[in-house]
Amino acid sequence: KPTQILTDEHRITQRVLGAVEKLAEGPVAALEPWKKALDFIRNFADKCHHFKEEKVLFPAMEAHDIPTEGGPIGMMLMEHEEARSYVGVMFAALSLVETGNQAAKESLVSSAQSYCRLLREHIQKEDDVLFRMADEVISAEEQKKLSAAFAQHEAEEMGAGVHEKYLKIAAELEGAAE
Repeated sequence: KPTQILTDEHRITQRVLGAVEKLAEGPVAALEPWKKALDFIRNFADKCHHFKEEKVLFPAMEAHDIPTEGGPIGMMLMEHEEARSYVGVMFAALSLVETGNQAAKESLVSSAQSYCRLLREHIQKEDDVLFRMADEVISAEEQKKLSAAFAQHEAEEMGAGVHEKYLKIAAELEGAAE
């Protein structure tokens, strides 16, 4: 089911959030883990995962009379945009840290903490509320089509092996955070 695919991706994302939370606890020293985490967040969590929600699942839900405006889909879309703004700040701060700007470390850490808080709450809402709604209104036949659209997006837009690359990055970050 498409909602199970998205839920599985949430578990992977939560592993990376845990690693980012650990990075944000200590002094910002090694930048490579931060770069990997931001790469994962921008490409796996946003370009791959959020794309599936925004361009495939949410329109299917809307077609079954679950409103975007003023409804749970609208809230999820707003949270996706809020998450993107935190990610933008993190990328900018990381670039400044690379040039030796020590003050940018605080911005990187505080944006990372805010992003992690937002995403953890966001994932819980999708898993516990939104995806259940989707499963109730979308037929098994239509769900197969949505799953196929997910696979097509990964193949055409993300590229072969990209999903696996991000699974590996998640494992590396999780291992480094322990």
